Amino acid sequence: MDLKKTTNSLRAASQKLALQNASEKNAALVAVAEALDKNRASIIAANDADVKAARAAGISESIIDRLMLNDKRIDGIIDSLRIVISQTDPVGEEVAGWKTPNGMTIRQVRVPLGVVAIIYESRPNVTVDAFSLAYKSGNAILLRGSSSAYNSNKEIVRVIKAALDGVAGGVSDAIELVEVREHDHSDVDEILNAVGMIDVCLPRGGKKLIENVVRNAKVPVIETGSGVCHLYVDEFGDLDMACKIAENAKIQRPSVCNAIECIVVHSKVAAEFLPKLEETFAGRVKLHADERSFEILKPAVVECSRSECIETTLVPATDADFGNEYLDYECCIKVVDSIEEAISYINSHNTKHSESIISESRANTRLFQSMIDASCVYVNASTRFTDGGEFGFGAELGISTQKLHARGPMGIKVLTTTKYLIDGEGQIR
Repeated sequence: MDLKKTTNSLRAASQKLALQNASEKNAALVAVAEALDKNRASIIAANDADVKAARAAGISESIIDRLMLNDKRIDGIIDSLRIVISQTDPVGEEVAGWKTPNGMTIRQVRVPLGVVAIIYESRPNVTVDAFSLAYKSGNAILLRGSSSAYNSNKEIVRVIKAALDGVAGGVSDAIELVEVREHDHSDVDEILNAVGMIDVCLPRGGKKLIENVVRNAKVPVIETGSGVCHLYVDEFGDLDMACKIAENAKIQRPSVCNAIECIVVHSKVAAEFLPKLEETFAGRVKLHADERSFEILKPAVVECSRSECIETTLVPATDADFGNEYLDYECCIKVVDSIEEAISYINSHNTKHSESIISESRANTRLFQSMIDASCVYVNASTRFTDGGEFGFGAELGISTQKLHARGPMGIKVLTTTKYLIDGEGQIR
């Protein structure tokens, strides 16, 4: 990849986009949505090649689930794109405005960042999400997906570019995909060192990828976090609700970053709740139990006869289990003696992503929400709702776990910054 040539082209495209109004950008995005619908067969065929290669390489089914596309998921991609189209264009929005004593008018307005790079793993839906948010906010985008999804991403970008070429005012040079070679990450290093060529880089993927980007990047980074999410079952919690939420947050889609990886239980309800939890999971989840929970669960383990069950459902937890992102049908269990201990444990083992408390105590839920350090803190609800679509943003760039510029699900405004526009009549200082 000739990064300088590519980023120069992206910069020129971003300057064209900066001059377009919302109607022009929306017309281009509508064309893209229609093209994705018409070309779904070729996209699924390309994705099938990626899925077959992943299975042949021995990649786990939970990770393959992140890679896989089908008609339903393409419908979801198109629906998310249409939500982005329906949103208000943030470019030009006046954030603040005032008049100075000497008569100058000052306005703070939103403007695009310019050239954005996203480095991501699996999940080809991110290709469309990132493009749509960038395009609508007037940015050009460089996509660096994983080798496991390269065929899918290549076909999706081909469809997007063709659609943009076919509509008046479409800027097809506003999106570029890095050609990925397996086991070759030299292009990632180039991107991370492209000072002056790339305005911001976003990593989206596992802990190793994110740490590499944050540690080595010389360009600005918006850090998205791996998801070590916790569910705390309080002494005042509805235990049936807790089981229902635990099942959803762990089992519905275990490979995503908003799935829970640890269940923290108050000791006063542990003896009643943990057997209920094991019955709910019914052998579908491998439990890494601390010493106290292991003693409670050992006689309650349910024999599992279903073919998809994991052979061992209960094992003693090790220190490495706490704070681990399994991304699979595994979960650790921790028993605590107070909500304060739960909060301290979670804050010392989480990744600042999403945490939830099950409790009927208003005092405890408010304490939990005030003291937990995370981008999203739930009361009596599943962490699986931490998602741009569920928050009404349509698409998302990822879940930011940092505290500067953006935090939580990142929608369209995250790809803007502001500048001040000052109008005067000859004032001097």
